Amino acid sequence: MNIAIYVLIGLIALIHLYILWFEMFAWETRGPKVFKSFPKDLFGQTKSMAANQGLYNGFLAAGLIWSLLIKNVEWQTNVASFFLICVAVAGIYGAMTADRKIIFVQTVPSVIALALIAIKVFS
Repeated sequence: MNIAIYVLIGLIALIHLYILWFEMFAWETRGPKVFKSFPKDLFGQTKSMAANQGLYNGFLAAGLIWSLLIKNVEWQTNVASFFLICVAVAGIYGAMTADRKIIFVQTVPSVIALALIAIKVFS
């Protein structure tokens, strides 16, 4: 993979590490500022649910970071593609169910990275 793909995967992994922190440790403090349409009194009640979601985002970040450490190019491409597809699908679902902005934070960068990988593989 080339440097642009590495950088993009790294940035996507960092975004998901931020989401992990946000949902696991700052849900009640930062959450109301991010999800303004969500009733403020529900943040405390949904803290464990948000922490669970944060953990899943951590797994996505771990998979993307793992893909950067794989030496075999074919395996690296396959693992990166799998986790980028997972991020893209999660972004689509999040945009449909929580906040439309999620598509720009998760899906768009993932699709761009997948497109760069496809260009590299098929050229």
